[in-house]
Amino acid sequence: MTFDWSQFNKQYTDQRNPLLNHSPKASEEPQPELPAAEEGKKPGVLDTIQQLGQTSVAQSPDSNIQCLTIIGQIEGHLQLPPQNKTTKYEHLIPQLVAIEQNPKIEGLLIVLNTVGGDVEAGLAIAEMISSLSKPKVSLVLGGGHSIGVPIAVSTDYSFIAPSATMIVHPVRLTGLVINVVESFEYLEKMQDRVVKFVVEHSKIQEEEFRQMMLKVGELTRDVGTNIVGSKAVEAGLIDEVGGIAQAMKKLNEMIQENKENGMLQ
Repeated sequence: MTFDWSQFNKQYTDQRNPLLNHSPKASEEPQPELPAAEEGKKPGVLDTIQQLGQTSVAQSPDSNIQCLTIIGQIEGHLQLPPQNKTTKYEHLIPQLVAIEQNPKIEGLLIVLNTVGGDVEAGLAIAEMISSLSKPKVSLVLGGGHSIGVPIAVSTDYSFIAPSATMIVHPVRLTGLVINVVESFEYLEKMQDRVVKFVVEHSKIQEEEFRQMMLKVGELTRDVGTNIVGSKAVEAGLIDEVGGIAQAMKKLNEMIQENKENGMLQ
């Protein structure tokens, strides 16, 4: 009787390594089906917060007010390190356009807690907010420093928490600076843009604002002024001291006034 070595090798191989078993019976076993992704499924609120730091624009009649938060450092043309808490202007600008186009949004609440950041990006955000046709209110919580000042005053009405602060200081440049007259002229023109915007959108006088920017001895490592709560109202930068309740009340009043005047349908 001849011993069939092929059958022995096959059985031995299947026992030692089951993954090599390619019998039709094993391949015919049904595999668990993964749930198919829903076509056209919209991203959830959590996904939107993770990607943009914002909740989605209201799409139901439950809320007629959109809230935008400007926190951390305002990121402009250069990407900041990942450990920095940032607000990206390329995220905010499309949202502001969507708010202007969405008929369900009747008012905008801007909440700030920022240390400032890119000057041109901050001015771009401020100009977008100020040009919106819908009522808008800003609320400074924690801090609204540097280029956060123009954003805070860009709304129709502004609030500041009693413990919040605003630092006013001159425009600074980082990186390579060519030591020529044109560089200083450009810096002065950029400074004038910031001063002009703040003066036009607040009650502060230009001379007083420039004095705050160039004040020496108040900031340890910088030139400028640190204004706390009610002092910002006294200076004319902010309209009123208050919190979220006061801001929402004022915004609702402005929305109702617009409705009565026929500006909102």
